Amino acid sequence: MDVIGIIPARYSSTRFEGKVLADINGKPMIQHVWERAKEALTLDELIIACDDERVAMAAERFGAKVVFTAKGHASGTDRICEVINPIDVKVAVNIQADEPLIHPTMIDSVARALLDNSAISMATVMKALDDPESVGDPNIVKVVIDKSNFAVYFSRSPIPYHAKQSDIKLPIYFKHIGLYGYTKDFLFVYKNLPVSYLERVERLEQLRVLEEGFRIKVIETKYDTIGVDTPEDLEKVREYLKKTPGAPADRQAEDNQTQNNSDDPSN
Repeated sequence: MDVIGIIPARYSSTRFEGKVLADINGKPMIQHVWERAKEALTLDELIIACDDERVAMAAERFGAKVVFTAKGHASGTDRICEVINPIDVKVAVNIQADEPLIHPTMIDSVARALLDNSAISMATVMKALDDPESVGDPNIVKVVIDKSNFAVYFSRSPIPYHAKQSDIKLPIYFKHIGLYGYTKDFLFVYKNLPVSYLERVERLEQLRVLEEGFRIKVIETKYDTIGVDTPEDLEKVREYLKKTPGAPADRQAEDNQTQNNSDDPSN
């Protein structure tokens, strides 16, 4: 098997318990995530990994494959490792259960980056920030990249800092979208990395990868998402879907863009 998508779905949440089952226009949030992920072209299998019977029952009702995992996992990464440990697969994609607007081409882009280049062991996604007010929002993680589109740093602060004497009128800021792809081998390396200083400072788990000297490929998308951390976020998603009902659009255009990027020898 080449690529498996896993949606870690924990019922308990400190800020918003049960959010994965929160209703969004007649469907639980986890169903919106699953339906969009099912449209990805690269996935050979899609699994919801959960530790609660309520989540499992809801997922089975809409036809998802469910795997029960231990309740004591510290992160979704640990939950994914439990699921894929016995599976012969090259790439695992971690699809967040609280991202109901995830676009399937995001999944395809990280999977293809890993399949097409054996030098890449981890990949993620970014989107140019259009709203200047979002740059200063600590709930929106920003990322800066090098010339080969590998992450230099992730931060809750505005990066890069715009010096007043800079000859650049306004820098381009990129929002990090928390969708990750890993080779199976690297996933277990990542799982065993110690919690890092920068990770503790920023409360961003991916920083332990950079601090240990590994690289993360970052792929740009034109699609945005709304992560659901609070009931207010949930309402934003409901309103968005009322205005733009239906499945993700413009797949072919994004597929063509992704293919062109993968053909670039600098990638």
